Amino acid sequence: MDEGIAVNVQRRNRAATYIGVGAAVFGILLFLLLVYTVGLDEIAANIAEFGLPAFFVIVILYFARMCMRASAWMLSVPEPYKLKYRDTIPAVLIGEAMSSMVPLGIMISGTAKAVAVRKRIPFVVGLSSVATENIFYTFVTSAFLILGAVTLSRVFVLDEAWAWTVNILIGGIIAVFGLVLLMVVRQWHFASWVCDRLYSRGYFTLILENGRRNARLFEELIYSFYRTYPKRFFPICLFECGYHLLGIAEVYFILSRISEMPSLLNSFLLESVSRTITIVFKFIPFMIGVDEAGSHFVANTVALGAGVGVTLAVIRKGRILCWALIGLLIMARRGLRFAHVFDADEHR
Repeated sequence: MDEGIAVNVQRRNRAATYIGVGAAVFGILLFLLLVYTVGLDEIAANIAEFGLPAFFVIVILYFARMCMRASAWMLSVPEPYKLKYRDTIPAVLIGEAMSSMVPLGIMISGTAKAVAVRKRIPFVVGLSSVATENIFYTFVTSAFLILGAVTLSRVFVLDEAWAWTVNILIGGIIAVFGLVLLMVVRQWHFASWVCDRLYSRGYFTLILENGRRNARLFEELIYSFYRTYPKRFFPICLFECGYHLLGIAEVYFILSRISEMPSLLNSFLLESVSRTITIVFKFIPFMIGVDEAGSHFVANTVALGAGVGVTLAVIRKGRILCWALIGLLIMARRGLRFAHVFDADEHR
């Protein structure tokens, strides 16, 4: 690798490390503040009331959600290539482990999935299929978040500041939704255009010598999918919807164990806010602190109580940790290391 490129890569990695560590520290401090505000005894009592058998239930529900994403991914792979559940489910768990545990892991989780299946399909094909599935996920999730934000702001009385925040959020989601849709419909080759511009100006020439062609191939694979397989759109969207519906079911099950007022409306609102926080603050490992803060806000708004909201987030964080550890075990068994993912991400 050229010395200048190596220095730039090191600087970028160092900056990412500083940002990740800073985000993690912020999340931990916020988490401790919320625990102190609500009271450790109340949270511990709620967790004890929830019980270990019930925890196994939400662990299984979370696995079912991962199966929904894995199913959508399988349908996003173009012919003649094909993936099966034994390929996609372990890869999804590996990607979730990277995304949850590594600061800024959301930036490499897709690469981790493609690396995990590179013995079955070419890396570029795997990466483009992950991106295709993510676009469908973005469409369905955007609709889910807009519906949740509108319901929260119209059904419940919010402070003026929060009302403005929710309205800005709705506008932002609609803007992102429209931008992604426009990119797909117009087939903008934005990534390859940036790579070509950098290469022509002499930046990152060693990496971009092949990388710009891979970027073009990556985009073509994504756009050709939408032209070639329109009949797959609806099934993929159904699997993405199943992912969110299982999330609502999970919240409802937890509330039925720790609250006297479980309802589908409250479960829907708590899940939609949790999904929003996941998107915005995924760079914080395990979303520690911010997930509890979001659940705290919604639980207070719908009169469930702050303790219930924070407990809900803590319990759900436990099942994420459980499956993240399983994802790491799968990585170890397959001989995959974090370095493999980082190297693939660097040279993709």
